[in-house]
Amino acid sequence: MSKATRIRQQNARERIAAQRAAARRAEIRNQVLIVSGSVLAVIAIVVVIVVYAVNRNSGSSGGTTGPTGTALPASVQKDITTVPASTLNSVSLSSVLSYTSNSPIVPISDKPLTSNGKPEMLYIGAEFCPYCGAERWAMAVALSRFGTFSPLRGIHSNSTDVDPSTPTLTFYKSTYTSPYLVFTPVENETVNKTPLQNTTSAQQALWVKYDTTTEDGVQEQGFPFIDFGNKYVIKNPSYDPGVLAKMTWSQVAAALHNPSSPVAQGADGTANLITAAICKMTGGKPADVCTSAGVKAASAHL
Repeated sequence: MSKATRIRQQNARERIAAQRAAARRAEIRNQVLIVSGSVLAVIAIVVVIVVYAVNRNSGSSGGTTGPTGTALPASVQKDITTVPASTLNSVSLSSVLSYTSNSPIVPISDKPLTSNGKPEMLYIGAEFCPYCGAERWAMAVALSRFGTFSPLRGIHSNSTDVDPSTPTLTFYKSTYTSPYLVFTPVENETVNKTPLQNTTSAQQALWVKYDTTTEDGVQEQGFPFIDFGNKYVIKNPSYDPGVLAKMTWSQVAAALHNPSSPVAQGADGTANLITAAICKMTGGKPADVCTSAGVKAASAHL
């Protein structure tokens, strides 16, 4: 193993450790709010509810940066959801595989995860998280090959975290329809690290089962976590969020169409791996997607 490879692996581990530490801090804050029965805690909860309601109402008009994000222009949404097969077939996996030291997708064995009679892809993330931010671009590209999003909205990751203000999307209040699978996104916390969407007991059980690490004697779960029908999981970052730094949403969306760009090599490369995992869920449907050159090449790394 070369010195450069070791450094990349160490940097990736440090980034993952920093992200999990941030998630743990958020978990502790939530526990304090839950267990505290003091008057101050009640007042704080009321304030959070009021602020959330104001943001939600302002976000409903579009073009805001509340919990629902910023409405993206139709041209940007089109760029995200219509990355050509020719681009995806030609993009290299080397950027992803070198960053993760292997495929970020890990096989598991469990009873099938389904919803409404279809295989289910579960995503648990947080809007503040830059690693989730990078992953969402890849998920949006991959899932658009199987169905339709409406709408996609833009946000930035937390401005004081690692890889600050990473441009990304939010799946909060988005809808996704597909004849092949059900996509269930859970944005667990806001950009400001306040509670947003709770996991169900079943979702929490999967998260705990497949993404629990122990740090300083404390067990915790990290972001992002993706479960592909209980066949595969992603529980670590797939590529460096740093390639998105200081870009606009439209610049990222446009870069997805250039297979030689660092954005495409990270996001589209990950999208091919995600697509390959989804194809395992859907039984190889649709065939034109699942038998494409990029997906077949990615399947070798599952």
